[in-house]
Amino acid sequence: MNDSPIVAARLTAQQLSGRRARSPEEVAERLVAIQAQDARGARLAVRSRSKGLVASDVDDALTARRSLVVSWLNRGTLHLVRPDDYWWLHPLTTPQIATANRRRLAQEGVSSAQARRGIDVVVDAVRAHGPQTRTELRRVLVAAGVPVAGQALVHVLMAASLRGEIVRGPLRNSEHAFVAVEDWLGPRPVPLERADALARLARRYLVGHGPAGPRDLAKWAGLTLGDANRAFAGARAEIVERADGLVDLAERRLVAARPAPRLLGPFDPLLLGWASRESFVGPHTVVTTNGIFRPCALVDGRVAGTWRLAGTQLTVQPLEPLDRATVSALRSDATDVLRFLERSEKTEIVFARADEPSREASAREPCRCADEPSR
Repeated sequence: MNDSPIVAARLTAQQLSGRRARSPEEVAERLVAIQAQDARGARLAVRSRSKGLVASDVDDALTARRSLVVSWLNRGTLHLVRPDDYWWLHPLTTPQIATANRRRLAQEGVSSAQARRGIDVVVDAVRAHGPQTRTELRRVLVAAGVPVAGQALVHVLMAASLRGEIVRGPLRNSEHAFVAVEDWLGPRPVPLERADALARLARRYLVGHGPAGPRDLAKWAGLTLGDANRAFAGARAEIVERADGLVDLAERRLVAARPAPRLLGPFDPLLLGWASRESFVGPHTVVTTNGIFRPCALVDGRVAGTWRLAGTQLTVQPLEPLDRATVSALRSDATDVLRFLERSEKTEIVFARADEPSREASAREPCRCADEPSR
């Protein structure tokens, strides 16, 4: 059992304990930014923190309501955010990514001139024709003589995103389409001063991650430790320092009881929100050799297993012995995962033995999202 008061507080902040959300937008507001390089993982992050939703509710938010978008933000990784948060997160967290993007373009054989032309071609295409899929943008880039082989295409699209010209908006035939930022989200608001943006970041981060410290914020947002310290200093009127040296919102509500056993998707925010995930993972290994965060089974506030959904079988792999009540609870939650994903075919739920090696344990798993640049 994970009795740490910090863990209990963070589980509550993450909306894994206590009241669950009623919409995808509410989850995104709580967490500020949800890692979305794995599309299913981002949707499952919403499921584990909400009640009564299905995956298509997230798709509707992206496509019909325009109330969620995806772009390269914190740490140079795709994130799912609300439009209101995109406007201030983008200028705050993307400048430090641009240098790495230019270096990767050069490594992929895209010259500076070709990169500039590629950005212009992509922006012109989405402005003239509306939402464009990656396949469609590949064609116009090829016609313009811009290299697209290997990961060149992804990094050209990333460059256009970092310049603040495009975001991923609607889904077209299950493929995420790129759109012109202002055409999709409306006019740009007056930008925040950097100090104000940092203070807002500290407040918003603590809502879904408190208690935490500057190193936690720096790691999560991809900022320097100096910027993280400045962020907390800017929000000092609304935060309190705890006896353990961490800070939290002064208005933090009561900590809820530990969550029932639950299946978390790949790249779940619980494993990405702080400088260390040891308090949730303990001795277990849940990250593959190429940096893929595997779907996990959370029991008593800590990782006790992994799981995978392949074909018509959902397999839970315990990493330690589980009692019957826990297995029953996880089976029930696995059924809810299938409901959320709106799977029409019959899917078998299987529990492997705790001492049975997982086929995935040492595998270099490919990332489902081909648009995520390798590091």
